[in-house]
Amino acid sequence: MCCAEADAGADIRPLLELILAAPRAAVVVVDGPSGAGKSTLADRLIAAWPTDAAPQLVRLDDVYPGWGGLVAGAEQLRSGLLAARAAGRPAGWRRWDWADGAPAEWHAIDPERPVVIEGCGAFIGDAAHLADIAVWVSADDTVRKDRALARDAGGFDAHWDEWQRQWLDYEERENPRERALVVCEAD
Repeated sequence: MCCAEADAGADIRPLLELILAAPRAAVVVVDGPSGAGKSTLADRLIAAWPTDAAPQLVRLDDVYPGWGGLVAGAEQLRSGLLAARAAGRPAGWRRWDWADGAPAEWHAIDPERPVVIEGCGAFIGDAAHLADIAVWVSADDTVRKDRALARDAGGFDAHWDEWQRQWLDYEERENPRERALVVCEAD
């Protein structure tokens, strides 16, 4: 299945229909490279959520343990949230305090409510298979970089190359796009 674009004006009805068809409180995982539009798409899904139960939003940006932590953060969500929830165990995630450079508080996930997880590396390991709906968002590399650097007002500039190396390693090792149920191309 394909969704037109991840950007603000795109039709997300196909995703909403998949959410309605999920057998339980849906778990939606959104992956793709930095600046592709994952956060925008996740925000739009939350705003248009088609069931009464308000979804819980988890952004991997809140979990990565620093600029070198793409894989570690994604793995924390896979094991602590997705795998735990699928096994019926208490699930959640630990926030990373970027200012202190240290782990912060634990966030428990309500098993009765839907969850949207978005971020680079979200399909790590079997994460896409543990979700009900796996969405891949991509965009042109130049557009992505421009968006990411503009969004973070200089905070990302010095780390772009390191982050991009981690992303390319993850993409080569995991081939995440192939795990997506839905592919969205952003402008």
